[in-house]
Amino acid sequence: MKIVDLDGYALNPGDLSWDGFKQFGDFTNYERTSDDDSTILDRIGDAEIVLTNKTALDKAVIEGAPNLKYIGVLATGYNVVDIDAAKANNVIVTNIPSYGTDTVAQHTFALLLEITNQVGLHNRAVHQGEWTSAKDFTFWKTPLISLTGKTLGIIGFGRIGQAVSQVAHAFGMKVVFYNHHPKITDQDWAKQVTLEELYAMSDVISLHTPQTSETGDMINSQSISKMKDGVILINTARGGLLNEQDVTDALNSGKIYALGADVVSEEPIVANNPLLHAKNAFLTPHIAWAATEIRERLMSIAVDNLKAYVDGKPQNIVD
Repeated sequence: MKIVDLDGYALNPGDLSWDGFKQFGDFTNYERTSDDDSTILDRIGDAEIVLTNKTALDKAVIEGAPNLKYIGVLATGYNVVDIDAAKANNVIVTNIPSYGTDTVAQHTFALLLEITNQVGLHNRAVHQGEWTSAKDFTFWKTPLISLTGKTLGIIGFGRIGQAVSQVAHAFGMKVVFYNHHPKITDQDWAKQVTLEELYAMSDVISLHTPQTSETGDMINSQSISKMKDGVILINTARGGLLNEQDVTDALNSGKIYALGADVVSEEPIVANNPLLHAKNAFLTPHIAWAATEIRERLMSIAVDNLKAYVDGKPQNIVD
């Protein structure tokens, strides 16, 4: 059985092992593959198994790969695969659900705490001699913000949203949330509200909802106008949830105090993305998922998915 990984470098730049996949057959790993159908098809060749993270497998690719039977998406999101074409051609598609819940919640607060405390800024100041030359025992270069008593509004209350709410509760924050479908939760300190109420109540808004036709550009000039002045916005979900120009305008005007984002609409970020020139935009390069332990977990689940397929009992199937 031939197995091809089209873009393995992001998951495994060399610190993990591919041996789990090699046990099932002839395994070929490409670090990266361009989004060109002819190149993708050439690399797939007559393989039965294809693994992909961000390399798109559209209808033409799926129909043009003669032996393709299984696509293993090395991520939770599977929008890179034409699911309808896969179904029509009897190709099983699996993904990796819920592998990084805790680390995404951790990164959400890493961004928020950088905004509220700006450890990086003050660390640089100390190393540049500003504390040595200070007249007082202390100084700060930016307003410092306490989270206790602030209201965190969470949009999307799945596993990650709930994990974020637990951390917020530990910090003494009030928690409100909006979910597209009403959510029953045993977290009695988290209050379910409408989206309009969430915008009006929240000091901090954190996004944890999938990007769909309904949620794309949901944070725009209209929704921002309903938020508190000086709101903090955190996005560790999908870049397309933001209208980036509208958010930039709101940052520069002060309507939004700060943005912490691990994702943008086009990745890698393009040079003309307005957020690169926005006031108080704290950006990281889509790394919330990338802790070594989490990538090991992802790899293990991907191997288990393939084993289940080989055993005739596929799991984590994308419908």
